[in-house]
Amino acid sequence: MTFWQNIIGILSEHGVAFLKASWMTISITIISLLFALIIGIIFAGFKISSIKLLNWISDIYIGLIRGTPLIVQIMFLYYGIANFLALDSFTAGALALSIHTGAYISEIFRGAVQSIDRGQMEAARSLGMSYPLAMRRIIFPQAFKRAIPPLGNQFIISLKDSSLVAYIAVTDLFNTALTVQGENYMPFETYFVVGLYYLIIVLIFTWFTNRLEKRLDVSRPKEAAAA
Repeated sequence: MTFWQNIIGILSEHGVAFLKASWMTISITIISLLFALIIGIIFAGFKISSIKLLNWISDIYIGLIRGTPLIVQIMFLYYGIANFLALDSFTAGALALSIHTGAYISEIFRGAVQSIDRGQMEAARSLGMSYPLAMRRIIFPQAFKRAIPPLGNQFIISLKDSSLVAYIAVTDLFNTALTVQGENYMPFETYFVVGLYYLIIVLIFTWFTNRLEKRLDVSRPKEAAAA
């Protein structure tokens, strides 16, 4: 059989399994990203805080996460938590991905907040706004807008990183590919197929990110025209 005949055979025989696995990959990615956003915002706040203890906590968290491989973090959390709390592999995998991605998102938000001119905070405070209110109404909306492009990149990286949860028995795309190639002894064709599935999902994520970025930039032409 030719290469493309093998590809068609894999798709016809295991297409449904790959579709289910795709949904599992998307689900664990979206759930982990939602929690990672919360973690990232919290630790970004710690990082820019004037309280040294919070700075220290943020530095330790970010340093540990960025200094160790994701697969080690997944294994450590999965088997470590299992000693104290019974978690299924999906929950453990989503938790590990959330903690890992949150460290990078915190740095994205920190950089975005610090890129806003300090004069805006001073102007808000002079109008009687408290620091938290000024952050919520003035600084953070602008910072979030600036953070969209790097956040989009991080989301795509997280989607691809989610393939590592296959090693704790989450039936995602990569786990399914491991099973299929063990049955058909066609690893090249099987990983080619799973690569196409990942590519399609990444393209969908990229499209949504670009749409969000353009939507948030709607006011830019008006501002430029007014200037």
